[in-house]
Amino acid sequence: MRSFIALLLLSLSAFSFAAPTEDASDDQLAALLFNDPASPRTGATSPKLTIVSFTDYNCPYCKQFDPMLEKIVRDNPDVQLIVKLLPFKGQSSVNAAKAALSTWQQAPDKFWALHQRLMMKKGYHDDASIAAARAKTGTDGIKTDDKTMDSLKMNLILAQVLNIQGTPATIIGDQMVAGAIPYDDLEGLVKEQLANARGR
Repeated sequence: MRSFIALLLLSLSAFSFAAPTEDASDDQLAALLFNDPASPRTGATSPKLTIVSFTDYNCPYCKQFDPMLEKIVRDNPDVQLIVKLLPFKGQSSVNAAKAALSTWQQAPDKFWALHQRLMMKKGYHDDASIAAARAKTGTDGIKTDDKTMDSLKMNLILAQVLNIQGTPATIIGDQMVAGAIPYDDLEGLVKEQLANARGR
């Protein structure tokens, strides 16, 4: 039975526009998901388990689930969390994502404060709420870089390849978790995947 990653690479190779070159290696394709420096990350620098979270600042379930993922990383020193912003919910999702990714590029130490503040808002963002989050976190002086759209487009391609229909969607080891799950279930899955990784 093919592993999740093998299926991902097979799927990505079918999307010629997703690959940097036509003869891109499997390692290059995997790098789009796990090693893209434009994707914010936190936790272990040499992780035993990497969690990839596809999330949206306008998604109410993401707002509930994201703090759980951050707690998992705090409680498990062998885990790394990668955030793939997926602006499914309108232009304000795009605008919030661009502000966040610009912060990651220019002042990565301030990214998580802004990320958490954007996730805290109830309901949809607008220009005023994004500006307020930036002011509150001291990131309002960071220029929004339109080149961050390249990262968002790649995330949308990855989502299409992985058949992600909504957010949150989370890769945990060889499992894809659709939607928000209870913390106990999340913790159990992480511990299972960590045990598998350590046993290899």
